[in-house]
Amino acid sequence: MRVLGQLPARLTAEQAAWVLNCQPSDVPILVVARLLKPLGNPPPNSVKFFAASELLEQVQDRAWLAKVTNALNQHWQKRNAAKKNLLADGLANKYSSPVSVSMAAGG
Repeated sequence: MRVLGQLPARLTAEQAAWVLNCQPSDVPILVVARLLKPLGNPPPNSVKFFAASELLEQVQDRAWLAKVTNALNQHWQKRNAAKKNLLADGLANKYSSPVSVSMAAGG
C-alpha cells in the first residue's frame, strides 16, 4: 500500500480501515459517528476517500482512538441486541398459539 515509502494522499475505506486496524465495514460506522470525514462531498453510494495526513494525525490522539473503539463497540452491541430480540420475538411467535396471542391482545 505504501508508494515510495509513504501512504497515498487519498485513502480508500479499505486503506483507512487498515491504518485503523479495523474492518472495512467499520468505516461507514465511523463516518456516521462523525469520527471520520470523507474528502469532498461524496454522494451516499459513491466511493469515499479519506485524507491520509488527517488520519495519521488522528491516530496519534489516544482520546480519538478511544472514541473510535467506543463507537464501534456500541454499534455492534446495539446490532447484536437487536438481532437477539428479533430471534427471541420470532421464537415466541413461532411457539405461541393463535388463541394465546388473541387472548393476550385482549380478544
